[in-house]
Amino acid sequence: MIGLRAVRGSRSWPMRRFGVAAILVAMVQSASAADLPILRGSYTEPTFRSSRNWEGFYVGGQAGYGSSNMQFGNYNKDISSQLVSNTIIGQLFDVPAWPTLQSVSHRNSSFGGFVGYNMQWENAVVGFEGNYSHGTFSGSSAGENLSMYNQGNIVAGVRTISAASMTIKDFGSLRVRGGYVVDNFMPYAFAGMAMGLADVNRSVAVDATTFTAPGVVQYHFNWPLSSSNKNQFIYGFALGGGVDVMLFGGLFVRAEYEYLQFTSSVNANIHTVRGGVGYKF
Repeated sequence: MIGLRAVRGSRSWPMRRFGVAAILVAMVQSASAADLPILRGSYTEPTFRSSRNWEGFYVGGQAGYGSSNMQFGNYNKDISSQLVSNTIIGQLFDVPAWPTLQSVSHRNSSFGGFVGYNMQWENAVVGFEGNYSHGTFSGSSAGENLSMYNQGNIVAGVRTISAASMTIKDFGSLRVRGGYVVDNFMPYAFAGMAMGLADVNRSVAVDATTFTAPGVVQYHFNWPLSSSNKNQFIYGFALGGGVDVMLFGGLFVRAEYEYLQFTSSVNANIHTVRGGVGYKF
């Protein structure tokens, strides 16, 4: 009996060790399974804030302040040549030296509106816009020259007078815009065609006297010529940039700078800084 119990005791010891090992393995697996959700929950994939939707039609109003520069130069050259072409002064002498008119600057406020359409791809925005402003930007310049000519036995004293003025009241641009959305902000740049309506006045005059001998007047010539155009269409190019800021819904505010260069008629440009309020549908 004693021997039999000893044999049974020796067999039960390995069984106990196996059971303990199985329990430990089960506990480790349970703990690992319990840790997995915690590990997964500790990592969150980055989220990206969706950009504002600027796509669609929009309208708005604006007000600003700007400065103009009008470079008259030899603006009256064509009518001055026309003035003396069929006269004795033009026949005997070259066209008299006409004064070069000076540039003139002017500052004033303006107001107007804009309408456009945006297309959007993620954060990139491309659009078309018509922009209009009303404001009075004007300038005028005048000058005169006195010249002496000697042709054989004829001496001539010629006084040439030239004057020009221009007033731009309505101006704007048709532009292509490119912008990039950053949260509620959309900075943009644009380029396009500048257009405007201007009142232009020009005048020239020649006062000439020819002498065949000292104190002997052979010919006296005094003839003015003027030209006036109301609401003359002027054009050129437009450049600038700004930023639109979405407030809520479709309401946004704007700040921008615009440069207009008119290449027709008088060489004139207008720099404008402005603010505006608009609504995107």
